[in-house]
Formats: sequence, C-alpha cells, structure tokens
Amino acid sequence: MNGQKILVTGGCGFIGSQFVKMQLERDESAQIINLDLLTYAGDPSNLGTWADSPRYTFVHGDIRDPACVDALVPGVDWVVHFAAESHVDRSTGTRAGEFVETNVLGTFVLLDAVKRLNPDAHFLQIGTDEVYGDVAAPGFPDESSRLEPSSPYSASKAGADQLALAFAITHGLDVRVSRCTNNYGAFQHPEKLIPLFITNALDGLALPLYDGGTQIRDWLRVSDHCHALRTIMEKGQAGEIYNVGANQDPERTNREITQMILDATGAPQSLIEDRQGLRPGHDQRYAVSSQKLRQLGWSPELDIESGIEETVRWYTDHRSWWEARKDESYRAYYAEHYGKSDP
Repeated sequence: MNGQKILVTGGCGFIGSQFVKMQLERDESAQIINLDLLTYAGDPSNLGTWADSPRYTFVHGDIRDPACVDALVPGVDWVVHFAAESHVDRSTGTRAGEFVETNVLGTFVLLDAVKRLNPDAHFLQIGTDEVYGDVAAPGFPDESSRLEPSSPYSASKAGADQLALAFAITHGLDVRVSRCTNNYGAFQHPEKLIPLFITNALDGLALPLYDGGTQIRDWLRVSDHCHALRTIMEKGQAGEIYNVGANQDPERTNREITQMILDATGAPQSLIEDRQGLRPGHDQRYAVSSQKLRQLGWSPELDIESGIEETVRWYTDHRSWWEARKDESYRAYYAEHYGKSDP
C-alpha cells in the first residue's frame, strides 16, 4: 500500500495524529489529507514537524458538511475515519445529541461521498470495544458477538459501524471496521483515566477512583493500535471486522493501573480518593478476542507495566503540553463530573 493517498478524519486527535505521523514516517511516498474540526481534543501541534511535510495537507472542516467532504474524497485510495466524539462522561449529559450527529451522521456523509464520488476507495471505520457493552468474565467477545452498548457514546459508535457495514453490503464498498480497547500514551487529553491520574499525581492532586477500582479495561498503547490499523489496511479483507486488544494476562483492574501510576510517579497512596459506585454509562469490564487480527501477524509490542512507565516519562517531560489543556473549560468539565472545581 506504499505511495497511496489517504484521507484521515480527526487526524489532530490523540490516535489520529499518531497514525498520521506513523504513516508518513513508514511510507516515504504516502500522501495524507487530514480533515479535522479542531474541537477541544484536536490540536495541530500533535503532528509536530510532520505538519510541515509537503506530503501532508491539513483541512479545517466538519465531517458532517457534505460540501467539504465531497471536495476531499475524489482521488484518495483510503478514508481512515477516526473523527468522533469519544468520551463516555461527555455523552451522558446534555451533549448526547452531538455524539449522534458527529458519530452517525458524520460517518454517513463520508460513506455517501465515497459511494458517489470514489467507489473504489477503501474505507476503514475506527470503532471501539465498548460497543459490546459490559462483558462478564471470563468472556471475550469476537467479531460476531452481539452489540450491547451502554452509553450514548458507545451506541453512536455501534450505529456508525453498522452503517459502514451496510454500505459494504448495499453498495459494494470496501469497508473494514476495527474495534479497539482503551488506548493510552503520549498526547492523550488529560480527561482520560491514565493521563488524568498521571497529571494529578505529578501535581499532588487526588485520584478519584470509582467503585474501589474494580473495573477492568484492556489497555492498548496507541502506537500498537496504529500498527494494528496498518495491518488491517495491508492484510485485512473488505467487509470484515477486526477486534484490536492487548489482551493482558492477567487482566488489570483500575486500582492496579492506579498503583502502577503511583509507583512510576513516586506519588503517595494517600492521593487515592475512593468514590462510591460506577459513573453513568460506564461498564464493569471490557474485553475482546483479538485472535482474528493476530492471525494476520499483528501483536502488541509493549507490556502494560513498561507502557505506563514510558507514558509517565512523557507527561513528566511535557508538562507545558498538558497544563495548557487543563484550561477553564476543562476545569468546568472536571467540576461537573468529579465534584471539584480545582483539578
């Protein structure tokens, strides 16, 4: 797939920017068009010096805008669709409608443009394991498992996945769907659990841990996720779904992840602030079987302990990056969801 022209949506976000940088670095003839609305989690500086590459073009625009999308789809070999509203907590309040508009309508606009203007293009829909809902241990859903989303976020992502697969069936488009577990790593917005706890620990602030930290997530380093996406693009098949997971053995609870962060930052146990119950829309356990993808030759490169240590070093060395993101709007979000106005 060398030398191809790729339209990336949401390429200034956490995962999208890592994918863009990896693609430009690995393929010296690749061309990237990055369509991003630059909402609170999108930042052009995430691209670093790659933003100056003659093979990179940034377009400030909205995936819900047919005119904008129609101008970009012709001539591309791939549409890699990251752009989404992506935080459970933000989807459970008054902004739930924005998740439907962006994640479902925006995906439709992209697919419709491909169908009309470039039906030979490949379309990679970036999904989430949360579409499978709360997974009882010791189960690991595979790609044929029932979808049981618990939040407006995961429901809107399930809708986007199904819409993309419907376009494959109805219109014969080459659509592939990935469903990844929780990502972590450099450049992740501090609203998410791992960077939230790292940055709070570095500042000596409380780590709000819900339900005793018993929740289980399968933590996937963002670079391993991007490698997985390249594998799907190179070796995957049209019309197929691919789960992407680190599949930690043993699984780690949120309390164990919190302890790793305390150990790596040197912060005291007293920072842990136990909260009762689960937040709305949050499930007890997420897990997937990634055997289908692993049969294509992919596997994660870094274990969770080393990954947490690496991530703590990055946030320690890039304090100015995350401090700038803990602005007034972030503090308002923090107060709404954690009950404190001074994160």
